[in-house]
Amino acid sequence: MTLRAVTSLNQGWTFKQVDDDSSSFLPVAQFPTNVHLDLMHHKIIPDPFIGKNENVVQWVGEKAWIYKLSFKSPKSRGEKSVLAFDGLDTYATVLLNGKQILKTENMFIPERIDVTKILNSGSDNTLEITFDSTWFIGQKLVERLPDHHWGCWNGDPSRLAVRKAQYHYGWDWGPMLMTCGPWRPISLETYDSRISDLYFTTNVDKSLKSAEVIAKADIEGDGSEVQFEISLEGKVVSTEIVRVSKGFASATFLTQNPELWYPATYGRQPLYILTAALQSGETILDTVSKHFGLRRAEVIQRKLEDAPGTSFFFEINNIPVFCGGSDWIPADNFIPRIKPEKYRDWVKLVVEGNQAMIRVWGGGIFEEKAFYEACDEMGVLVWQDFLFGCGNYPANDEFLDLVKREATANVKIMRHHPSIVIWAGNNEDYQYQETENLEYDPEDTNPSNWLKSSFPARYIYEKLLVDVTKELVPDTYYHFGSPFGGKDTRDPTVGDIHQWNVWHGTQEKYQNFDTLSGRFVSEFGMEGFPSIKTIDGYLPRGCQDSDRYPQSSTVDFHNKADGHERRIALYLVENMQYKFDPIENFIYCTQLMQAECLASAYRLWKRQWKGSGREYCAGALVWQMNDCWPVTSWAIVDYHLRPKHAYYTVKRELAPLTIGLKRTTTTVPANRYTRVDVKTTYRIEMWASNLSLRKRTVAVHLKAWDIVSGKEIYNKILHSAFTLEPNRSVEITEFDLPGQDDPLFSNTFTSPSPSPSDSDPSLRTVVAAYLTDAEAETEGNGAQLARYVNWPEPLKYAHLQKPKDLKVQIVCGGGAVEISADVPLKGVALERRGGDEVVWEDNCVDVVPGEVVRIGAKGLVEGMSAESGALDVKFLNMMGMGYGE
Repeated sequence: MTLRAVTSLNQGWTFKQVDDDSSSFLPVAQFPTNVHLDLMHHKIIPDPFIGKNENVVQWVGEKAWIYKLSFKSPKSRGEKSVLAFDGLDTYATVLLNGKQILKTENMFIPERIDVTKILNSGSDNTLEITFDSTWFIGQKLVERLPDHHWGCWNGDPSRLAVRKAQYHYGWDWGPMLMTCGPWRPISLETYDSRISDLYFTTNVDKSLKSAEVIAKADIEGDGSEVQFEISLEGKVVSTEIVRVSKGFASATFLTQNPELWYPATYGRQPLYILTAALQSGETILDTVSKHFGLRRAEVIQRKLEDAPGTSFFFEINNIPVFCGGSDWIPADNFIPRIKPEKYRDWVKLVVEGNQAMIRVWGGGIFEEKAFYEACDEMGVLVWQDFLFGCGNYPANDEFLDLVKREATANVKIMRHHPSIVIWAGNNEDYQYQETENLEYDPEDTNPSNWLKSSFPARYIYEKLLVDVTKELVPDTYYHFGSPFGGKDTRDPTVGDIHQWNVWHGTQEKYQNFDTLSGRFVSEFGMEGFPSIKTIDGYLPRGCQDSDRYPQSSTVDFHNKADGHERRIALYLVENMQYKFDPIENFIYCTQLMQAECLASAYRLWKRQWKGSGREYCAGALVWQMNDCWPVTSWAIVDYHLRPKHAYYTVKRELAPLTIGLKRTTTTVPANRYTRVDVKTTYRIEMWASNLSLRKRTVAVHLKAWDIVSGKEIYNKILHSAFTLEPNRSVEITEFDLPGQDDPLFSNTFTSPSPSPSDSDPSLRTVVAAYLTDAEAETEGNGAQLARYVNWPEPLKYAHLQKPKDLKVQIVCGGGAVEISADVPLKGVALERRGGDEVVWEDNCVDVVPGEVVRIGAKGLVEGMSAESGALDVKFLNMMGMGYGE
């Protein structure tokens, strides 16, 4: 008996079009791969991400393609030989040495085929994989089920019939690119015995002082013993040797004072390693290792104080967590070219953005292991959807069998990750059911009846996936779908909601997000253009392209959202003055609008996280974190990992300590008949959020300025020692808008034809609130802990001024930039002109007189001067005031 050997079959692959006699086999671009990558590599097709090339390459998805490999197998000594296919996209026929060994119908199911009797031991072998057109197969499958109510949002309804990444059919943020090919690794395994699965259950005691780990191994072959070992940071914690019985071995470990895994915002992420070694006597036959974290993870749904419905929050190691975060889509249409390092860069952006959770959306893929490993290592909670989205899926026997195999295989692959704290059955399929009035009777608990209804996929979400998760991950919460809860998916008092009445739906003003809350908001968003560098990258002639303007056909082509022109225009015209030319200034305005919108949502919803029994809103996940191609979308970081301004405003709102302000207007008539004798009072509500786990004593400082003159009109410490209880938001005070009686706002003007708004304090007053360390404050040098600047809204009414004394200075040897100005400036954004891109710690900041705002930076050069034109500086109503012009 010998150790299991794995040979990666990643060299020497060739491919060609099946029905083209004139074509010949060409080497692949890489491996794993897909057909578009290989065709681009040989310049047979142009890059689909450039211009409108997406249209030019549609023929690829309607052809069959063959991949071929000749390889020499090891000399057999009687071992078993297996070909392992981690992922074939999607309808594949596999031949080894001319004999069919496999047909696939699902790109998400890894396959293992015993080829012991087919393999030419010690000599040459030929492996051929033919990929048929998933598009055509899907169309035919739809025809076979004429009684099913086929329908979906985004893409063609035939996508519902096939188990392929749904976003490949196009979405309202992505192109239609029907890929095929060996998209995940292929290997040859030879062994006498192996560990077919290594898994475990963990139970951390409520006290957090002890933990139980039950290690389990499924065995194929004749190995007699398994040695289990648990280690941490290179040191062995526990070990045990157990006998194999009926292909199974298990050992129970008890740990006192375990090192617990926490989200990044609350602690460290120690990862234990569980290793299983399969033995026969003194011979090691196979070894498998998996990382895991010890933690308690629960979804708490209980009655609330003074509010209807129930809570929906995540508790990790007894800590209720406000889950500010984002939704994740596949980071490319061509997954094989995403390197592990890029996944780590993405997750690093999540963590650095103060995000606690990321939701892997159901229209994409079960992500690559590098993604989940990065989330484990960096402390990001993962909400994992099963792969169904925005449609009415069939539930015939063949389809159910595919779904069960897919779910079982992937839950087994992913279940050891401590970052995954919830599985959800689908994305918005229940919403589709409601919109189309498909049959759904919540009182009917007979799964057989569900299969006969016009919404048969209910069986998948409420029976099949329930059974799979109950068996394989019984300690991880399963949610029927996202959104789901209450009397329908719009019920804000139970479960989660997708809040799309800003942008979609009723198109509410984003300043009113506090009235659009839910117990957990797992989607909401606003579009913003990507960086001009990203746009120049997809325009065929770059910065010289004739379509380099916001309303061009190419720029519109790179926005897949229906009605995006009207919606972007609506929210821009409601909120700020803007111009289309130059395009850089228009981009700035859309990004500022997106930034203000999303920051408003997080600020107002986090206000509703008020402590035990009052978790009125327990999380908000912005749609979306990322893009799969260069596009104008809801993403807060574009395809090239360039953060939009919203990334930074969200980062600020999700900081452990924040302070918030909201303006209100009260109008009181002198009597019930008058329309003229009316008194209007402008008020400001103030609150603070402390997401940390310790009580903080802070000083609360308030200042106000006149927008037009830059004069400071108010400066007062409201509280010298205000207590912020841990892990909640607290109301601080409510007060009149400063300056309402200031003579500055009288009807005496120096300008010859003043505007009435010049005397309106609600449109001229900027208010800033600060939290500083109260203990240090008594010594006169309290460290600033939080800051928020509140502006008149809509911003378009404010008479923002051009500064006479704007200073942007590069300091600390290029490690930071300091900004100051003599008048209030809204949304000061920095960008380096030319050269390498700068990594900013913050951006799109508000500047008020008398302050210096410092922004950390990486990528600036010591001695570089802002005045030399190295930096481009933009701010609202005076964009593009670049130095050196």
